[in-house]
Amino acid sequence: MRLFDRLKASCPGDWQSYIAHPFVNGMADGTLAEPAFRYYLLQDYVFLIHFARAYALAAYKSTRLDDIRAASAVLSGIIDVEMELHVKYCEGWGISRDDMEQTAEATANMAYTRFVLEAGQAGDLLDLYTALAPCVIGYGEIGTRLANDPATKRDDNPYWSWIEMYSGDDYAGVVTAAMDQLDRLAEVSLTEARFPHLADLFRKATRLEAGFWQMGWEQGA
Repeated sequence: MRLFDRLKASCPGDWQSYIAHPFVNGMADGTLAEPAFRYYLLQDYVFLIHFARAYALAAYKSTRLDDIRAASAVLSGIIDVEMELHVKYCEGWGISRDDMEQTAEATANMAYTRFVLEAGQAGDLLDLYTALAPCVIGYGEIGTRLANDPATKRDDNPYWSWIEMYSGDDYAGVVTAAMDQLDRLAEVSLTEARFPHLADLFRKATRLEAGFWQMGWEQGA
């Protein structure tokens, strides 16, 4: 079993609460309140900045050149490609770059991003990538599940483009790379005695990801 699958199987209830949060289900049927999604988009810009910092930390914590290259490639992808794509996507929702730059970081955003950075600072690469996994890999699982569900609304659904993005081939490659990296790191440093610690990191990160959805959901209440 792949490490990611073991981690996910260690907290099935928390994982389900994350991938089937009302925010996610609201995107699927198109009923999510638009103010909730706009708030999420604003906070996601702030999140991406800290996400980039996490991969910079991964490069710093790496001792193998291949791991430095892998982390650097993701970092470059975030700051040179993904953030600009996010800006363009947000323009379609009436959100400007200035709006994003002036966004105050929400408590839920701070809680998750600082948790990830602390996991990496206090631990090693495997700790850091484990804390990142619910976001990186989880979004792919959510997007694929929604895209393959016949009940998901496609026509006149303002969130269908988000679902397409995270269920597409490009993002599937990101997911595969993240799972492969976890497995490579596990080959070097995972022991059965260490697994409970990793499972605890993963569970906490999953709960914080659900909290990120909840943060947006409450803006539409």
